[in-house]
Amino acid sequence: MNLLRTGAATAITAMMTVPAFAQEHTLRLQTQYSAESVSGQLAQEFIDNVERMTNGRVDIEMFWSSAVVATVEGFDAAASGILDGEMHGGAYQTGKNPAFQFVGDPMGGYDTPWELYSFFYFGGGQEAANDLYNDHGMHLVGWWTGGQEAMSSSSPLAGPEDLKNWKFRSPPGLETEIFAELGASPIVIDFTEVFTSLETGIIDGADASSLANNVGLGLYDIVSHATYPGFHSMPVDHVTFNLDVWNGLPDDIQAIIEVATQALALQTSMRIALANEEAANDLRKKGVTLYDWSAEDRAEFRAGAQRAWDGWAKKTPEAGALVDAHRTFLRRIGKIE
Repeated sequence: MNLLRTGAATAITAMMTVPAFAQEHTLRLQTQYSAESVSGQLAQEFIDNVERMTNGRVDIEMFWSSAVVATVEGFDAAASGILDGEMHGGAYQTGKNPAFQFVGDPMGGYDTPWELYSFFYFGGGQEAANDLYNDHGMHLVGWWTGGQEAMSSSSPLAGPEDLKNWKFRSPPGLETEIFAELGASPIVIDFTEVFTSLETGIIDGADASSLANNVGLGLYDIVSHATYPGFHSMPVDHVTFNLDVWNGLPDDIQAIIEVATQALALQTSMRIALANEEAANDLRKKGVTLYDWSAEDRAEFRAGAQRAWDGWAKKTPEAGALVDAHRTFLRRIGKIE
């Protein structure tokens, strides 16, 4: 009898110490962010959420700071099976198809992350984007963005008139076309050279990053004007998976990853918005002038952006389809006619 009791007790103890679910899936992802950066910390929260909600059935192995392949190669590495997925951004793939511009940064389209998320989830964006991603062997789960970036300047930027002959650092591509259309003089300069170029007067201003990040770069030790909230550029990072890998996951795990991606988007937008508000408060106290463009001025910039969109829409059928999807939604919410 004692042996039976001992055996039963041992069996019960063993059952209590065995995890409810054994690990079923190891997913290898890459991001360009370091684990210590704010975006890296947010990505880690995404990982933790997936692993907790799957009760250990999924283990995500993250390769930080583009440790496996270069950032621009992360998409192809996942499509070919070197990685299972990646958390970079669509804009890195515009050389593959210009349509990726409109999933990476639909410049001049939206004022807030919430508008862009609404397009994705409720305005046909998810379907339109995945038509593009699926063609390349990938599945797009969702987007995460900190919101509009700020323009920094040595001269006022109160509205579109101040863009005339304004010489500023710009990333290559669509942005240079939009600002040239409005009379500015965009100069493509590497991100690492922004501070020195402003300090030496090579440029009058810069499109670098969010207001808070620009503070971190020391830009407002040199210039004393900035747009805030921004109006021109809202870069988007994405969560993607190899299409076969995604289709091979059970429905419940797919749903958990989708919900974790939505949480990542919410946390990112809130955290960056808070950092920007704190930065704005400090900058005003230090005498930096911040310009919040009027609805009319934003509409003028958006109209200029739309003219540049027209040229990109003609480059490939996929670009045209995504531009059409954005415009349909922008009309729906009254941003364009």
